[in-house]
Amino acid sequence: MDSAVHTLVICEHCDAVHRKHDLERGEVARCVRCQAVLYRRPWLSLDSMFALALAAAITFLIANIWPIVTLELNGHTSSATLWKAIITTWHDGIGVVSVLAALMLFFFPMMQVLLFAWVLGFLRVGRRPPGFIHIMRMLHAIRPWSMIEVFMLGTLVAVVKVGDIFEVVLQPGIWAFAALTVLLALVASFDVRRIWVLKRECCG
Repeated sequence: MDSAVHTLVICEHCDAVHRKHDLERGEVARCVRCQAVLYRRPWLSLDSMFALALAAAITFLIANIWPIVTLELNGHTSSATLWKAIITTWHDGIGVVSVLAALMLFFFPMMQVLLFAWVLGFLRVGRRPPGFIHIMRMLHAIRPWSMIEVFMLGTLVAVVKVGDIFEVVLQPGIWAFAALTVLLALVASFDVRRIWVLKRECCG
């Protein structure tokens, strides 16, 4: 009976019940009633997903250690990291902006990457991740609040604008943030429903 239930898929939009079929890589199953996406065959395997999460974690570390840019004027130089900018904003009396920046540019992306790596790491060895249900709820809640791509766009605009005043030297941090933007977009594209399926297949 349990295996029969697992072959059924319910559309979350119109509650139509469908029988689940195996798909080719990249194919998408849609509801016959409302055409909403029911599930899809992912391009990445479990090992590839885990490797991508680890790469994002390493890139995140590099992006937050190395300076983003160095400004030079009349022999004076000043380098800025993400946290230096956040602390400067706090000292300038703009506490709300600094707190939001810390959450959306550091803590939420870090949690997203580490929690994905935690879940996928346990699934790779066929074990149920501790706190699985709570972690999945947390991932669903924080996913829209990771704003690395917005920060990257704002940084590029700022670099162009101050280029007329200062000599701007791009540092490894900005390239790490550029790579992190792509990696986080790939991590965020993981279908959460796929992780539930992997958990059921690996651990029941």
